[in-house]
Amino acid sequence: MQTRVKIVFYLFVVWLFLALFRLFHFQVMSKTLNYANVSNKKLSAERGKIYTADSSPLAINERIYTLYFDKSKTNDWEKYSAELSALLNIDQSTISARIKNYSVWVPIKNNLTLADKFVLEEKLDTKPLYFEESFSRYYPEASDSAHLTGFVGKNEKGESVGYFGIEGYYDEILTGLSGVFKSEKGGGGLPFIFGLQEVINPINGADLYLTVDKGIQSIVKKRTASAVERYGAKLGCSIVAEVATLKIKALSCLPDFDPNLYATASPSAFVNPVISNVYEPGSIFKPLVVAMALQEQKITPTTVVNESGPVQFGQYFIKTWDNKYEGRITVTKVLQRSSNVGMIRIQEKLSDDVFFNYLKDFGFFEKTGIDLQGEVNSVIKPQQSWYPIDYAVASFGQGIAVTPIQMLSAFDAIINDGVLLKPYVVDKIVQGNKVKIITPEQKRRVISSKTSEQIRKLLVEVVRSGEVKWDVPAGYLIGGKTGTAQIAVEGKYDPDKTLASFIGFFPADQPKFIIMTMLKEPSASIWGSETAAPLFFEIVKDLILYYNIASSY
Repeated sequence: MQTRVKIVFYLFVVWLFLALFRLFHFQVMSKTLNYANVSNKKLSAERGKIYTADSSPLAINERIYTLYFDKSKTNDWEKYSAELSALLNIDQSTISARIKNYSVWVPIKNNLTLADKFVLEEKLDTKPLYFEESFSRYYPEASDSAHLTGFVGKNEKGESVGYFGIEGYYDEILTGLSGVFKSEKGGGGLPFIFGLQEVINPINGADLYLTVDKGIQSIVKKRTASAVERYGAKLGCSIVAEVATLKIKALSCLPDFDPNLYATASPSAFVNPVISNVYEPGSIFKPLVVAMALQEQKITPTTVVNESGPVQFGQYFIKTWDNKYEGRITVTKVLQRSSNVGMIRIQEKLSDDVFFNYLKDFGFFEKTGIDLQGEVNSVIKPQQSWYPIDYAVASFGQGIAVTPIQMLSAFDAIINDGVLLKPYVVDKIVQGNKVKIITPEQKRRVISSKTSEQIRKLLVEVVRSGEVKWDVPAGYLIGGKTGTAQIAVEGKYDPDKTLASFIGFFPADQPKFIIMTMLKEPSASIWGSETAAPLFFEIVKDLILYYNIASSY
């Protein structure tokens, strides 16, 4: 019995001695000799993944490894230098020099794949080898959704950061929180037996599920690429969104880039023209001005305006696109003919303040707030700098520069019961067991339901009875408007350089989709009616088949 008591007593004394030593170590040794230190080893969080609406992956992670050599585990450095050199294709002298220059942990090579790790573990004694795991971003669809996803690159500190698109906008949410492994070590870098060891686990980033439909995204890219080639355009963009929510179902611009190979791409390719470039919209702006005048009860669809000839402003004459005039024509005919002169007569019925306030209400003085990094605002000079000719040319979409996403959002308002919505691309955010659903956001009412109905009917007539006959799917009511905006070069408009566009919606009786197509400087034809419009109707036909949309009549 006494023997057992003595054993317990001695164990207690030893424990007390170690505790006192520990206390002395913390309060004296670490301060005077700087003998003890705590090393913090970062534990990487896994970046959140990005999926389409049907759960197809757009951005995922591949495990990669950094190989370290632990000098404390062996003295046979030269043997390992030779073996690592043969397996990793690194000069042996380089590895040897690195091992000699580091005290304990020697970084040998990073960005090793899981297959590389398996080979090293199979071929070598792994006692002195340590593999630090991290993650590399991978985009399975390559360039298909490049301007939507953006990419993950390195900042000036060598840290992984999201740039452009969703990766940039949601970088903080996707990144998560890194963890840490705290371990107290002595001056030689070896851990104390009774030293502090603490693990704070990382919190992985949230996964994002988009509003984008993978099938439609693929279709839209193929159609846009074909049109760019067919019409010899320098740039092409197409957007498909839901009318009632402004969820983006597809967005594709060309030229684009492969996010997996972003380092080899031109930086200009990273810019998403839909949100980061401004342009003069041209005639697709005209329905907005007609909506203003209808809402203010200054006109009706049958109101007659004068199109007897050019309109003069000082030394400038504004003509119709074909320099033909029909005298007195209805508002409906103005849109069908896309008459600049007729639009001036409609705009003149509005006061300057009313017209300018509608520009604000339609969202042209603010970013839409779409959840993609890189959105810019419009370029519209302050009202006090406007002259009568500025209001005249603005009536047909020249003299003001807006982004395509601003134009899409404003056009959606006039066909969607008059309500301006915020466009968005992320449908839900999933963090562990928590799911946040993103709901449509109404900004404000711009026009009434009645005015919106009138505009829809007018735009159906533009497609049905316009001067250009398109390949419209039989049995479907489709509304829309072409645009052919001249591009300003060194302060002057170049008649041979245009931004051809078409914006429309269908089925017009119950609008489901709004589609915008754009082709910059098409060489086959400068006219939107002959380039952007055919692209629009190709996409419409694909959507009808894809969603099995029933005919209107």
